Amino acid sequence: MDPTVKQLRYLVAVADQLHFRRAAEACHVTQPALSEQIAQLEDLLGVRLVERSRRRVMMTPVGEEVVRRARRVLRDLDDLVQTAGRAGQPFSTPLRMGVIPTIAPYLLPRILAQVRAESPELQLLLREEQTGRVVADLREGRLDVGLLALPIEGDDLEVQELYQEDFVLLSPRGRGRQSTRRLPVTELAQRRVLLLEEGHCLRQQALEVCAMAGARENDDFRASSLGTLVQMVANGIGVTLLPWLALDVEVRGQSALAVRRFKPPVPSRRVGLIWRRHSARRDEIRDLGRMIHRHLPAADRNGFRPAPAA
Repeated sequence: MDPTVKQLRYLVAVADQLHFRRAAEACHVTQPALSEQIAQLEDLLGVRLVERSRRRVMMTPVGEEVVRRARRVLRDLDDLVQTAGRAGQPFSTPLRMGVIPTIAPYLLPRILAQVRAESPELQLLLREEQTGRVVADLREGRLDVGLLALPIEGDDLEVQELYQEDFVLLSPRGRGRQSTRRLPVTELAQRRVLLLEEGHCLRQQALEVCAMAGARENDDFRASSLGTLVQMVANGIGVTLLPWLALDVEVRGQSALAVRRFKPPVPSRRVGLIWRRHSARRDEIRDLGRMIHRHLPAADRNGFRPAPAA
């Protein structure tokens, strides 16, 4: 006998929850029914997959490997079912998209209404997560597509670049007339720059700019959002780097802030969609990418450049 799909789904649920009752609730079955299926799977494979005591549940080393492979099997099975069910019917089921926090609040409000008007049948289920979690969930089949800063490594992934946006320097506004002169990146030399906390890809990009300019991170503070960084700058704590699309949301109306642009070569980031190379939904995702591209802001010589149309 081979493991059943039900047994694999129950095992993955236990690995996700590390709790039998919560795993059973997630699978909409009783706890005894789930426990019985896990026990049958262990008997079938001849190995212990789960260690269970009154205080905790944990996966054995072989259990973790079986779960990793089970996720792949279930993902491929879901793709198979979706392919058959969607034949000739694009966007017939919800599309699960992960978006990083330094993009979601600045891009999505600009384009979602237009995308939905163009394709009313499209149901986007949005989840805001850091890059590492979006990529992991994409590979495990919990997401269909990610909207991230590029590049993302992996031969198993495809990418559609959407746009490139420049970074600007945000600093407390000083007294007197504000200069519109562009700054060389080396102007950051010896400055202490406020950055996001670990896990944000924008943090790594900003660190690369700092290294190039001879700047240092302000180790006294790390933020969980761009909004918090902006408020710290407004209160005179330091300076930071901000992507172009965030300016309208975070800086407009802030009299305590000064925005300065950089001279070429201007530090910037590329943003695009990523998805599994063999995803059953790749054609739909490419269509989504083309729709998003059509509704991006116009090119702005001060900091925003849509990618060539796909």
